[in-house]
Amino acid sequence: MNSMECAEGKKKFVTLSEAAKINKVTRQAIYVAIKQKKLKAYKNPTRWIIDIEDLDQYKKMKYSRSKSMHNGELLFDNKQGYYSIQQAAKLLKVPYQKIYYATRIGLLKACRKGSAWIVHIDNIKQYQSCYLNKMISNIDEDVS
Repeated sequence: MNSMECAEGKKKFVTLSEAAKINKVTRQAIYVAIKQKKLKAYKNPTRWIIDIEDLDQYKKMKYSRSKSMHNGELLFDNKQGYYSIQQAAKLLKVPYQKIYYATRIGLLKACRKGSAWIVHIDNIKQYQSCYLNKMISNIDEDVS
């Protein structure tokens, strides 16, 4: 029986590399989480080992932008029509820098909650119809 298995034969501990594969991140990301004391790990003589339960706990507590809250409310509640700059860029199929620029010069209405920019779906649609579709029609005229 492997020293990292319990009596039932299930793995109880994983290595740093295995933890990275499970979480779909790099080994460095796992190592940083250990050093920041966000993930419990134990150093045996040659390598780090991580308890599966601790890894599961870390997964649950790990920061996720989609779960970001401000004053007890979800920041990017897509069901209510609130999107991040990156999400808006994906919807419009444009680079996110274009969306930041549009908010900065006033073409796209957005507001800040904490340090995050929030864009409502109505404003995204308005920006798309007023500015993005105009750009496409101007390109079509230039080609003709």
